[in-house]
Amino acid sequence: MRLPWLGNSRRASRQPSSNDIYHTEIIADVPVPERNESVRFFSRKVVRPGKLRRFSNRDLRESLLSCFYLGVAAMLPVSWWGPICGWGSRLRRRRHFRKEFARYDVAVKAVLGNAVDTQEMFEAQLAAIHRRRLTLAAHLVSGWRWSPAIRLEGLEALQQALRNGRGVIIWCDQFTTQTIMGKRALHEAGVDAHQVSAQYHGFSPSKFGLRVINPPLVKVENRFLKSRIVFERTDAYQVTTRIQKTLKANGVVLMTNTVYAGSTFTEAAMGERGWTHLASAPANFAARAGAALFHMATIETVPFRQYRAIVSELSAGPPPPASPARDTATKNLVVQAEYILSKRDHMLETLELCPEQMMAWSSAVRLTERPTEAAIGNDGA
Repeated sequence: MRLPWLGNSRRASRQPSSNDIYHTEIIADVPVPERNESVRFFSRKVVRPGKLRRFSNRDLRESLLSCFYLGVAAMLPVSWWGPICGWGSRLRRRRHFRKEFARYDVAVKAVLGNAVDTQEMFEAQLAAIHRRRLTLAAHLVSGWRWSPAIRLEGLEALQQALRNGRGVIIWCDQFTTQTIMGKRALHEAGVDAHQVSAQYHGFSPSKFGLRVINPPLVKVENRFLKSRIVFERTDAYQVTTRIQKTLKANGVVLMTNTVYAGSTFTEAAMGERGWTHLASAPANFAARAGAALFHMATIETVPFRQYRAIVSELSAGPPPPASPARDTATKNLVVQAEYILSKRDHMLETLELCPEQMMAWSSAVRLTERPTEAAIGNDGA
């Protein structure tokens, strides 16, 4: 429903497609012989910068949900939180199914196979997204009343990588609990991390959202971070320099698999017959700086009670042999491709544990074979 005071619907421009916003080109198809597959690298330039809206219908919904879940977290016992989120997710379920389920069904079955019950999974995902909102509210108001158990796996390998002294990059997946609980898991384990974050990080991309809706999320996340490295496309050099300095100082850098924020990304086969898109920046920094690269995924095992944060090191295999015919850039792409496939394997392994909590799914067809479609927005950083 479009509210009348938000503007005339005839004048409101529709969401542009990815082809309208970006000019995308294939950089290279890099084979990985030991795996008998290849990774495709893309470059992407903005040709039609988007214009921020002042306010949107989504802002109204997010504001109401925020107020509602703040009240729930402040006044009701934790045992009620899960059922309330399930009830909240059913309010707009028909609309979500009508507008989003068909694409979700194809994408999930391409990765996990036709036997999976995508309708039940989609309903569970809607509930998980509402639990994500209530998790934020709980950190804002619940105080001592809420003390979930968070198990961090892989801390020993992470500490060993830090002892090597070349810095660590943690490449996070977009599960619903990663944004807050993943950072909290690292913080409680004594890991001081620097988050690489897009300027538009949060629930809303409008001007109102940036000023009112998103700041509470950023504030809560910052409790568990040493610093936040905010980037825009126009200052990529400064951000790159800061990340490099952090790694040289043996710091820990968190990056989220948000492919639409960068100027390059990759495509690799995923699961049964699907294709996934992965950001190339984490692999690129690891290949160039020699930093250790880790996969991270945080899942909710018992709603609001128990969380499991999984950290595991990614492998690039042995370095390619020196050859006059191979330049530095080519070697770098080969190492990146191996990291990409290692990340894909770890992501698929975690995805099979809790697929309903994954917020970002790719497609059943390759990017170059897709029809024009609406751009996807991510807010997982």
